[in-house]
Amino acid sequence: MTHEINDVGQPIGEALPEFSPRPRPERKTLPGRTCRLEPVDVDKHADDAFDAYLLAPDGSDWTYLPTERFTDRDAYRAHIAAAQASEDPLYFAIVDVATGKAVGTASLLRIDPANGVIEVGWIAYSPLIKRTPMGTEAMYLFMRYCMDDLGYRRYEWKCNALNAPSCRAAVRYGFTFEGIFRQAAVVKQRNRDTAWYSILDSEWPAVRSAFERWLDPSNFDSDGQQRAPLNSFRA
Repeated sequence: MTHEINDVGQPIGEALPEFSPRPRPERKTLPGRTCRLEPVDVDKHADDAFDAYLLAPDGSDWTYLPTERFTDRDAYRAHIAAAQASEDPLYFAIVDVATGKAVGTASLLRIDPANGVIEVGWIAYSPLIKRTPMGTEAMYLFMRYCMDDLGYRRYEWKCNALNAPSCRAAVRYGFTFEGIFRQAAVVKQRNRDTAWYSILDSEWPAVRSAFERWLDPSNFDSDGQQRAPLNSFRA
């Protein structure tokens, strides 16, 4: 990392004379080609998302989330009502442009405007979004909003260190692994070691370029299958 030497010979961090606290993210729609992110709304999104989650054969997608998969519609609506009222995490529904229905949810959280740091998390994808461009585009839309529009310096991804799919996803999306915080939390009465990943503002232009090249319609065949994987555009 870049540093300077002070007048008594000690290394000190790079000066940031132009930095100022960043704006907080707003409740606003973030449009994309295959999906859009909408501030979560119980009346607009809860029923569609609930139905989409029940398409999964089991609750394994919820193992590493703080809650189990909801099987009671009213309980899920209450959960989304609480999410709608929350400022941090700030929840969004992932809406399929083709159908207009919510197919997943995710949030921005641990929002730290003073230091320009923000995290994406509480990601819950239904079978309707998995292995489609929507899942990747949703993550790109969050990143672009935070890094380009709001000017954050650091964008974080954290997950249970045992959650191998989430760890792979972080690397695929261009995050850098930073280490494991041991015994970081107790979730569902079990220990959680947390894996930390990040993208810095200096790294974002290359990450953004890879996303945009991967998401280009020319990268998909007539069946919607990718011609080249995302990581190939970062080579």
